[in-house]
Amino acid sequence: MDKINAQHILVDHEHEANDLLKKMEEGKTFEELAKDFSKCPSGKQGGNLGEFGKGMMVAPFEAAAFGLEVGETSGPVQTQFGYHLIKRIS
Repeated sequence: MDKINAQHILVDHEHEANDLLKKMEEGKTFEELAKDFSKCPSGKQGGNLGEFGKGMMVAPFEAAAFGLEVGETSGPVQTQFGYHLIKRIS
């Protein structure tokens, strides 16, 4: 697959990402948490990054995003920007 669609939440620390995963387990949606906690401008759109292909994102993010099944959310993924939670949409 050449392109996927994904959302993400970007925070500064791994423990923050893990706290957000717990909030999802307790019933909060990925979109709500992105709007409330993501430091990326995409948070305003529920973390939606739109469609992207290989080579468009930093390597750790890309590897994690392309490794997810549709609907699956990653654990914390560290990049130079911070820690991401990634949800694959398509």
